[in-house]
Amino acid sequence: MSDREQPRAGTVEPPSASPSAPLPPAPAPPVELAEVDFRPYRGAAAGVGAVLHTMTMALPRMGPLRSASMALKINQVEGFDCVSCAWPEAGGERRETFEFCENGAKAVAAEATRRKVRPEFFREWSVEQLRAKDDRWLEDQGRLTRPMRLAPGATHYEPISWEDAFALIGRELKALGSPDEAVFYTSGRTSNEAAFLYQLFARRFGTNNLPDCSNLCHESTSFGLMEQLGVAKGMVTLDDFELADAIFIIGHNPGTNHPRMLSTLANAARRGCKIVAINPLRERGLERFAHPQHPVDMLRGGTEIASRYITVKVGGDIALLKGIMKAVLEAEALAPGRVLDAPFIRDFTSGFDHFAADLEATPWAEVESASGVSREAIREAAEVYIKADRVIACWGMGVTQHRWGVANVQSIANLLMLRGNVGRPGAGGCPVRGHSNVQGDRTMGIFERPAAAFLDRIRDVFGFEPPREPGYSVIEAIRAMREGKVGVFFAMGGNFAMASPDTAITAEALSRCRLTVNVATKLNRGHLTTGRESLILPCLGRTEIDRQSAGAQFVTVEDSMSVIHASHGVLEPGSPMLRSEPWIVSRLAAATLGPTDPVDWAALAGDYDRIRDLIEQTIPGFHDFNERVRHPGGFTLVNPAAERRFATTTGKARFMTHAIPADPRPATDRLLLTTIRSHDQFNTTIYGHDDRYRGVYNARRVVFMNPRDIDRLGLVDRQVVDLIGEHAGAERVCPRFAAIAYEVPEGSAAAYFPETNPLIPHDDVDPRSLTPSSKSVVVRVVPTTHPAGR
Repeated sequence: MSDREQPRAGTVEPPSASPSAPLPPAPAPPVELAEVDFRPYRGAAAGVGAVLHTMTMALPRMGPLRSASMALKINQVEGFDCVSCAWPEAGGERRETFEFCENGAKAVAAEATRRKVRPEFFREWSVEQLRAKDDRWLEDQGRLTRPMRLAPGATHYEPISWEDAFALIGRELKALGSPDEAVFYTSGRTSNEAAFLYQLFARRFGTNNLPDCSNLCHESTSFGLMEQLGVAKGMVTLDDFELADAIFIIGHNPGTNHPRMLSTLANAARRGCKIVAINPLRERGLERFAHPQHPVDMLRGGTEIASRYITVKVGGDIALLKGIMKAVLEAEALAPGRVLDAPFIRDFTSGFDHFAADLEATPWAEVESASGVSREAIREAAEVYIKADRVIACWGMGVTQHRWGVANVQSIANLLMLRGNVGRPGAGGCPVRGHSNVQGDRTMGIFERPAAAFLDRIRDVFGFEPPREPGYSVIEAIRAMREGKVGVFFAMGGNFAMASPDTAITAEALSRCRLTVNVATKLNRGHLTTGRESLILPCLGRTEIDRQSAGAQFVTVEDSMSVIHASHGVLEPGSPMLRSEPWIVSRLAAATLGPTDPVDWAALAGDYDRIRDLIEQTIPGFHDFNERVRHPGGFTLVNPAAERRFATTTGKARFMTHAIPADPRPATDRLLLTTIRSHDQFNTTIYGHDDRYRGVYNARRVVFMNPRDIDRLGLVDRQVVDLIGEHAGAERVCPRFAAIAYEVPEGSAAAYFPETNPLIPHDDVDPRSLTPSSKSVVVRVVPTTHPAGR
């Protein structure tokens, strides 16, 4: 950022003039411009650039031999599951030799790095000094090697033994006035085995306080689909993408967030499948993709992905979807019986008449204004939908992270249902999960509001009555901690402090706990945002061999399409002091519940087959778990909605009627901001400061704006600005961002998280899913008033 000297007040004398003459206007302060390297990217996604960038990330961290060895094991049957996204692998012989993407390689290189964070590091660096470092620096220090404790009032973390660490946790948990004064958080990396033990321990302890990262991302999907279709997951498989005639990609960016999906989309596009991309920003991965393992494809410039690209306004998805569905109904009126799937609607759905009447009553002018998309473009998208016999709709957090997130999801399902695109091959809904086992953790019972039937099975299998009162979600946990209702916060992975909204409020909430505990592989800012006392417990990564008393163990995960498969670590542990997550949970339980507890926690930690036996007894769909998961590729859980069995209140799939949301901006000088990832980022983990597909290099504090908005607000391209969030009469400020002129709809803007998480109010959520509105934040963008370096 460059600074320009401000004129000192009182140094300019007004010109001599008569008392009645108007004074000339005061000179405008000079504009501060940012030195941002912005070069629009014109190439295909992936290609040679992905190969080169993968090498630059892997070689310095792992060296050539380890890099080559790991590349052959990622997402392979006898290898380990990638620690980043949850996109599935092709079965057996159809897998590529290198079944990973650039961002998966970054995640593996980060975990398999030879760099180490040893006790000497913590002796050198105080917590306060570490807080001054950026997230990339913290991430790049390497693997944690032994348990560390930050004592009350201490300035530095110090080593602690595993025994003493668990004794401390046990004392604090047993000293609580109620089990509900503890919160047990889970990230989406936790294996099925660890997640099952973790939720079992929490309920054995006596609480349903099991918030997880789903609360922050796809909870709106879970609530929306469960109410509408009777399932909380997607209903397609990878094979369905080979049959679809059209694919709608709504509110997500696979080129950065799950790049292996691009191979699936490219294959579909080459055989003539029409792909409609709907997103506020034009993302290069949805425009063109060059497969980095296919030289001919790269030489040809790759494959065009989207045949239609609709840049909808931030927050305009319901309006756009209603417009598409309105056009479908109009086409049916012109050709009765030839557009809608009348037998499906009659036999398998409820609520259609009310839903159709609402669409008919919705004015086209409202649809166009709220979506920012012309009637002609909407009808073109509807024409793609109508001509396709089989349609898949995919969506991500651009759909779910709104105060109307549930309504967004249900609007997508409404569209699919109009032509019977539910429960048949080549068709259905596909929520694309962002973390490698976030879906599996929920299947295992990591949920603050478990179904009564699940708790009944816990009771019957384990012989105790689990708590029945709902626990805290992430948002509710933040509120409870802030109100002093939580004494112990335990995080099984993740970076809660930075992933959560309202960063300052979240930090204040954590600081009111007596003890905060983080199980982790790498250092992150969550370890520096602590309660009165803090522990860091280093665990094995998924890439590492897990040896227990019964020998080497494997774990299982569930991908976005409900496939349960095994993951085998291949590397020697990065430190002899690392422990597996199931072992950590077993010791946590022993220290808290005591030796007389009827669950044999030590035996479960010593042999994960025993954990899987208990999962089989407790969770439907896991019959013969240990046998089936050893088959190459694992097995797929049954999805009732995919078989047109809808466990809803009506016994049918339900058309859900939703109004177009009112514009939350109080005035036209406000923008609606959506938070996004850069290409050098996985969730809150920052691998670098480049975002090459969007043309940004060595910068993260940028805000993408429509050029007309920049001009209308009296700004200029590259100007240093402050982002001021407005909610419920309160302001939140993120200072010193560079305004970048970009192709984004007027009235909309985009910027990276977690840098903009301080703008996201913790109480601005979908009222049912309680998912924060991270993708629709009301902001003012003004010239900065914050000096550089502050």
